[in-house]
Amino acid sequence: MAEAIQMTNVRLSFPKLVEAAAPQQSPPGTPKKFGADFLMEPSHPDYARFMGEVGKVASEKWKDNGNAILQLIQGDRRLRCYGKGIEKVDKKTLKPYNGYETTVYVSGSSDENHPPMMVDGSGNVVPNDNIMARQALARKLYGGCYVNVALRPWCQDNQFGRAIRCEIIAVQFAKDGEAFGEAAPDVTGMFGAVAAPAPAAAPKMPWEV
Repeated sequence: MAEAIQMTNVRLSFPKLVEAAAPQQSPPGTPKKFGADFLMEPSHPDYARFMGEVGKVASEKWKDNGNAILQLIQGDRRLRCYGKGIEKVDKKTLKPYNGYETTVYVSGSSDENHPPMMVDGSGNVVPNDNIMARQALARKLYGGCYVNVALRPWCQDNQFGRAIRCEIIAVQFAKDGEAFGEAAPDVTGMFGAVAAPAPAAAPKMPWEV
């Protein structure tokens, strides 16, 4: 089995760590999964360690054909869990997603029955059955924050083809970062001042009738 690779101070993107969900526009019955992207500079040492593990599991799975299969996988982004950030393009803007322009990424997931472990600030793993504590930690995990994460690459080889996938083992919030997403629209000048309500008339006393 592949070694779990720890990546420190990487940026979290598209987190689905609270509830498992099926991919958008997927057919009915598609299994739900937890998932996220993890972004870092190409020179990040943990990315080199991760890619080294990818090469190791490919050699173990496909033996002498490992390098040839990896080259085929490299040519199709859908068949690998890693790559250059500029490959991930927003269909609306036709530009790379915010934060992806100069980075590399690793995309991880885990199935509905095996949620990623949540690790608190002291390094303690929160049990999966402690729902409230898990949700409290997960609320801090927004797109753009920095996390420490343990990931395990694995080789897919089934009726859907050959690919390199990645399992999310555990996630820990590291520090805040600039949140990803579109800026709020400028509504300056769209609204006027709200008129103050007219003062209510004083009620008449019985002797004033």
